[in-house]
Formats: sequence, C-alpha cells, structure tokens
Amino acid sequence: MAAQHRRTTSDVKDSNYLPPLRQAIPLGIQHVLAMFVGNITVPIIIGGVVGVTPQEKIFLIQVAIFIAGIATLFQSIGLGPIGSRLPIVQGTSFGFLPVSIPIAKAYGLSAVFGGALIGGLIQVGLGVILKKIRHWFPPIVTGVVVLVIGISLMQVALVYAGGGKWLMDNKPELFASGKQLSLSLTVLIVTLGVHQFGRGFFSVASILIGLVVGYLIAIPMEMVNFAAVANAAWFAVPSPLKFGLNFNMAAIIGMGIMALITTIESVGDISGITIGGAGREATDAELSGGIIADGTGTALASIFGALPNTSYSQNVGIIAFTGVMSRHVVTIGALFLVLAGLVPKLGAVVSAMPQAVLGGASIVMFGMIAAAGVKLIAREELNRRNMLIVAVSLTLGIGLPQVPKFVQYFPTQLAVIMESGIVPAGVFALVMERILPRKERT
Repeated sequence: MAAQHRRTTSDVKDSNYLPPLRQAIPLGIQHVLAMFVGNITVPIIIGGVVGVTPQEKIFLIQVAIFIAGIATLFQSIGLGPIGSRLPIVQGTSFGFLPVSIPIAKAYGLSAVFGGALIGGLIQVGLGVILKKIRHWFPPIVTGVVVLVIGISLMQVALVYAGGGKWLMDNKPELFASGKQLSLSLTVLIVTLGVHQFGRGFFSVASILIGLVVGYLIAIPMEMVNFAAVANAAWFAVPSPLKFGLNFNMAAIIGMGIMALITTIESVGDISGITIGGAGREATDAELSGGIIADGTGTALASIFGALPNTSYSQNVGIIAFTGVMSRHVVTIGALFLVLAGLVPKLGAVVSAMPQAVLGGASIVMFGMIAAAGVKLIAREELNRRNMLIVAVSLTLGIGLPQVPKFVQYFPTQLAVIMESGIVPAGVFALVMERILPRKERT
C-alpha cells in the first residue's frame, strides 16, 4: 500500500509516468473533452465569415480535429528537437481570429493559410534561439503571462456556462437562463464534489466525470442535438491543399506578429504546466522544443487547411487541478483526436455536447490557470521592484480588454495586439524586468 501511495503522490508529477490504462485512457479523453468545443469553434467562425459551403465547413472541422491530434503528438512524444515532451494539448488558436478574419474577407482562406505557413516557420525559428533568450523569461514574467491568460479566459468560461456565444448573440433571452445555468452548476458541483471527496482515480478524473454527468443530464433536457451525428460520415481522410496557399504580404506580416504573440503565450502555458503539475520551472529544452512544436503544428495545419495551432490553456488548468503530469495520458488523448479526425461521426458525438456543460468545468479549469500564475509569481521575492512589474503589467493585461476604445487610434494590427491584454502584459513585464534596477534604493 505504501508503494502504491508513493506512485499516486510523487510519480504523477513525472511527465514520463504512465498510469494504468484503465485510468490513462479516460484521463486522456478528459483532456480532449476540455478542448474539443474550443477547437472546432474557430473553424466554424471563420467558415461562417467567409461563407463556405456546408461540405467545406465539415472539412474545416474535421481537419481541425485531425491536426490538433498530430500537433499534440509532436509535443507529447517529440521528434528530435521538436516537442517539449510534456503533457501539452494543441488546438486551433482563438488568438489568430482577429487577424484571420479580415485577411479571409479580403483575400480568401488561401491567404490565411499562406500567411500562417510563414508565421509557423517564424515561430520555429524563435524556438531554436529560445535557449539564448531564456533568461528574459524569469518566473515574474511568465507568471504574469499565465495569470493574465487565466483571467482573460474567465469571461469565456462564463459565456460557455450561459450557453455559448451563439446563444448570447442570437437568442439573448435564452442566454444564462435557468436551464443553462442549472446544467453548468450541476457540472461544477459534481466536478468539485468528486475531486474533494473522491479517492484515487475518481478524484483526478473529476472533470471528465462532471462532463459526462452533464452530457447525460442534458439529453432528457432536450439540450443535445444529434442531427450532426446522423449526417456525419463514418470515415474520411483529410486531403492537403484543399483551399490552396496564397502568400499575401499583409497576411504574412499579420501572421508573423501573431507568431511572436503565440510564443509568449506558449512560454506561459509551458511554465504553467511545469509549475502547476510538477512544482518546478520549465527547462530550456522543454521551452525550446515546445515552441518549435507550436510552429511546426501551425505550418502543418496551414498545408492541410486548418487554422494555426497553439497550446491550449484549459488543459494547463486540468493538470494544475488533477496534478497528473503524465505526457502519455495526453498522447492517448491525441490519438483519440486523430481517430476523431478520421471518423467524423465520432467527433460529431463529442461536439454535440452543450456549451453549458463545458462551462461548468471551465470555471474550475480557467481559474486554476490563474492560480498557477500566482504560484509562479510567488516564486520571486515580492519586493517593491517586482511588485511594480506585476502592478503595471496586470493593469494593462486586465484593463485593455475592458476598454477597447483606448486603442481606437492605433494602427489596426497594433490595436488587435493591445486589445488581447496578454501581449502588452507580457511585453511590459519583460521590458520592465530587464531595465529596472535590481538593487533597490534605500
């Protein structure tokens, strides 16, 4: 019993730890369920903006699932210098949408994918030199980025809990209704209850249990639409270059800027995983390999007609919440994504999950990301210098998204970057950490 106890309390913090398959499989699926809706929402949005055909929209969703699985395998298994060998889940990035939408409207999806291919290669280059600039990202900087990521996602969690953005925009009278909130609250209560009072596997799989319970409850509440499941094909292989590649300069510049932004966010995610799951900082090799994998996934996605990929912060929250650090668990989830990408009907079953169900779990997951950021910041001495770095960075990171008109006279691309909050927070934290004197005046 003592040996078993040691395996569940210390080995789980080792990324190479492999739980028994009866536990590893559902834990891997738990990661997939947490990111699935967000992963397919991005192609749905961009497809609606461009006005693609129903068949093309199905393809965009399918390839988003498939590439997310492949890109996750790059991270968890690795290939030479590619990959962090950490439990990082990749998926289509919401951050690229503000740049992708105007490009798609003006030049078509081919320009989006052409620009994303170059942006992905730029990010690979940043990953290669990251070891040389690693000292630019101490815990005070990465902690601010992780904290702002968590805070920025809290609004997303509440939107999910209320029924989703589509419901909020198109049927506001139904958004956050008693039906939606009761479902999300049930998932939240089940998740917290199982985590706190369950033992062993049940405790670490509490998010999965909460999602499954919520899904099953939603069926008799008539909140699950299985029409997409009936219409989805059983098997289909994604084909590359379906939309082509167009190397438009505006798209290349926009995606290049986003490559830098994504690198900052991914450094925060990788740091959030190691500090939240293992109580340590990320190594140079983990950060470099993780960023290279991020860029490789984005480049590969553009060839297959998927939007840029990035590490998913909600899965960072799962690791911080469960404490299970195993990259093999995430590998199992990645294989499930690849399978779902080849079997659209399987993906359709998961995508039928009401967003209110995901919202209940997201409240926990996104909050845990912010908590991991606080834990990172606390690793530094909170003297007057470091408090000043945190204060200014958080004001920009949290305040700018709340006041979008503050940047209304900025150039469009710069305004998009500033509105995110994450990038200005990270940049100001980085610059202030480099230029402020470390020895305080007496």
